[in-house]
Amino acid sequence: MALVDREGLVVTANETMGSLLATGTGALAGKAAADLVDLSSDARTWHAYREVLRGRQARLRCTRRLKHPDGHSLWVQVTVTPLPETEKAVLLSVADIGARRELQAQLRHLQMHDPVTRLPNRTLFFERLSAVLEVESYEESGTGRVGLCYLDLDGFKAINDTLGHRVGDRLLAAVAERLTACADEAGYARAATPLVARLGGDEFALLVEDSTGTDQLAELAESVLKALQAPFDLAGQRLSVSASIGVVERHAAGTTATGLMQAADTTLYWAKADGKGRWTLFDPERNAHRMTRQALSSGLRPAIERGEFALEYQPLVGMEDGRVRGVEALVRWHHPQFGTLTPNRFIGLAEEDGSIVQLGRWALKSACRQARRWQLERPDEPPIFVSVNVAVRQVWDSDLVADVAGTLAETGLAPHLLQLELTESAVMGSAGRPLQALQALSDMGVRIAIDDFGTGYSNLAYLSRLPVSVLKLDGSFVRGFQYEGTGVHPNPADEVIVEAMIQLAHRLGLTVTAECVETSAQASRLRRIGCDTGQGWLYSRPVPPDRISELVDPEACHPS
Repeated sequence: MALVDREGLVVTANETMGSLLATGTGALAGKAAADLVDLSSDARTWHAYREVLRGRQARLRCTRRLKHPDGHSLWVQVTVTPLPETEKAVLLSVADIGARRELQAQLRHLQMHDPVTRLPNRTLFFERLSAVLEVESYEESGTGRVGLCYLDLDGFKAINDTLGHRVGDRLLAAVAERLTACADEAGYARAATPLVARLGGDEFALLVEDSTGTDQLAELAESVLKALQAPFDLAGQRLSVSASIGVVERHAAGTTATGLMQAADTTLYWAKADGKGRWTLFDPERNAHRMTRQALSSGLRPAIERGEFALEYQPLVGMEDGRVRGVEALVRWHHPQFGTLTPNRFIGLAEEDGSIVQLGRWALKSACRQARRWQLERPDEPPIFVSVNVAVRQVWDSDLVADVAGTLAETGLAPHLLQLELTESAVMGSAGRPLQALQALSDMGVRIAIDDFGTGYSNLAYLSRLPVSVLKLDGSFVRGFQYEGTGVHPNPADEVIVEAMIQLAHRLGLTVTAECVETSAQASRLRRIGCDTGQGWLYSRPVPPDRISELVDPEACHPS
């Protein structure tokens, strides 16, 4: 402690002050206190100190780093407190806080580092990333770009589950050493070494400040994959591990830590989906498709409730007389943002999240109601049937038989005027509940059709035991017929295969519909080999329900 007059000069000091500053106690008298404890190095502290000397401020407290005469740094806490007015002095006290600062540094290190790998942890990583993305950090110098390799280990959970967490922790530590070596090598002769951090579990990140482009990040990712190829020897356990890496590289300007990590996480998912053991670079177009897919998925159920779906119908035409025998109902989504979407854009999503049950139930009722309306509008003409697509999940996740029975009863449509289409893979794998449902529907009088026949895993012996009445030949077979009359020789194998399938179907008592009929030549050849009905642009594209009435005219769908 020291007594300082109103001019800022030391009047007297105790021995501890002399020892702390490595000067004799007598030598301190008359010296400027501000110089002894560095109070004038910044304007704010200097002003506060002057205010205390003048009696205008109650107290000053600050932390200072002093240079000790023997060369080491000394952290002290300085407090300046006014004494009674009669003393015309202030009390300066200086406390050595070096041990406390060291403890704080140790605690911060523990707080900011992973205990298993001793790498920076998630907290320190994001602190460093945020600092990199601050405007001042990239405007003053550097390339103004940032790169990130975000990786996790393939199959690490299996190692933890089978060999225990102790072995798993040893593996993580060994991986951390190799990643650090890769970062050190990548940082050689460069401005900065990539920061390696463990973000949690088996996830690691390598942050590259002032990156020079995607080539630098690709090179780093390749070196990481190569480094992890060699087996790990861990206390008698020889383990092999690979990694999937998401790579993102972009301008720091306009980038947020959250946005960068989302991009890295998405790209890591792509690397795993593409086969694991590889790195994948962030692709804005692929990400846009993913975002669109996510937007569609999240909007499916509300869209059904808002009535954004509609049905179009494509005629199924008799090959012999060209009359419309039936129609296939095809669902369309009139999306407020993306426009009219065809089933290939959303049916897969609906099957994934289960909304296909609700959507399928709506399509079934709408199609049956429309078919019954056509029948009532044309009481003197043979009625046309309606064909509705059914996903296998509808059979598992709902009572399809009850839904169909209820819909037929509600709409008044006869069962034989309803055809349900299931894909070949779904029907051929039917057993238990699905097979019982198909049989019950068939017994009810509803026709069952196998869609896209010939593309799945056909078990012809099993086919004879299924309650199926119609085979729809996949369009890939029919397209082989389109060369007739063009000067290109058709492949005779196409016709042989199709003719064989048609004959087989007829022997089993089934009728055959050919999909994707686009030319008169195709229609003629299909008619010649015995195909029953055709469907395709030759007859009509999918159209709204009011157009079907025009096409029901016997002459309307004759191929020209």
